[in-house]
Amino acid sequence: MIAANILSYIAVAAVAVVLVFGLANMMRGGSPNRSQTFMRWRVILQFGAIVILMAVLWLTQHGF
Repeated sequence: MIAANILSYIAVAAVAVVLVFGLANMMRGGSPNRSQTFMRWRVILQFGAIVILMAVLWLTQHGF
């Protein structure tokens, strides 16, 4: 179960990193296309993080 917790932390951290990069790009007046790319990656990573977290919760409740 330790691996699942580590994977959960990595997934959440990846979302946070991409969010910070996207916000930093917008704040410094960077390319709108790059900001759009960061936000698309954020949405994809958020979906992955939710799937991972739900899988960890399911596995924890079912004793795996």
